This record gives sequence, C-alpha cells and structure tokens, in this order.
Amino acid sequence: MTAYDAAGWGGFGTTAATAAATLTGLLFIAVSINLREILDNAPLPGRAAQTLIFFAFPMIVALLLVVPAQARGALGGELIATGVFAWATAVVIDYRAGRSEYEPAWSRPLTRIVPMAVSGACVIVAGISEVAGAGGGLYWLVPATMLAILAGLVNTWVLLVEIMR
Repeated sequence: MTAYDAAGWGGFGTTAATAAATLTGLLFIAVSINLREILDNAPLPGRAAQTLIFFAFPMIVALLLVVPAQARGALGGELIATGVFAWATAVVIDYRAGRSEYEPAWSRPLTRIVPMAVSGACVIVAGISEVAGAGGGLYWLVPATMLAILAGLVNTWVLLVEIMR
C-alpha cells in the first residue's frame, strides 16, 4: 500500500462511507424531531443543509476511492473537483444562512467555515498530490474525512439538542 495507490485504501473508503452514511441518517432524525424549531430560526435550515454537505462530502470522496482499477490521474481529478464543489457549496449555504442571534460570533467560523475550508483544501491537495505522484497523496484524505465528520457531528448536536435550550 502506498499513498498513491487507491487499491490499498479500500478499507478506509468503506469505513468512511459507512460512517458518513450512518451519520447522515442521524442528521435526518435530528431535523425531523426538531423541524418546527429549525424552520422557525432563519439560519438553522442552512446549517442543516451545510451539515448534510459535511457528511456527504467524505461519503462521496470515499466512494470515489473504492472504484476498482481507476487511473491515478482520474481519481486525482475527481478529488479536486469534489473538493472545490463541496467547499464552494458549503460557503454559499453558510453565507445565505447567516448567523443566529443566539450564536456567539466566534462559533460560526469555528464550527462551519474553517472545517469545510480545511477539509476541502485537504481533498484538493490529495487530488493534486495524487496526479503529481508526490506530496502525501491519499493520506490527505484522513484529516479531511475526520474534520468533516466532526464538524457535522457538532452541527447535528446543535440541531438535535442545543436548539431546545
């Protein structure tokens, strides 16, 4: 197994996709339980959509990773495109959602902007590195996946528990 050979990353891809899919289910439960509260607070529907991106992003990356016999350049290009798309989508959703009056000013960048920027950047670097055959390759997917899932969990906690306070 090397940083540039996706064949050895099947276990990681399968685990990441399974975890992200499971957590997406948790998000839908949180939204369905607190739908009225979420809809009554203007920024929260956007936060729920962004959380969906946080979970879908590592799931899509993981699914790309487990495609059998995929050329290194193709995987690299797919990772770059996925990173750019997810990052841009999350930024647009966050911009439109705005900040809740109950949310501390420091919370928005820390829980919504920085995680997607860093996670997206890591996937883009992984794609560039995969194409170049140098620079760490697929190892960049580990922090990207972990950060996106952790940020999604924080947002899910807010949508499930914190809005009831």
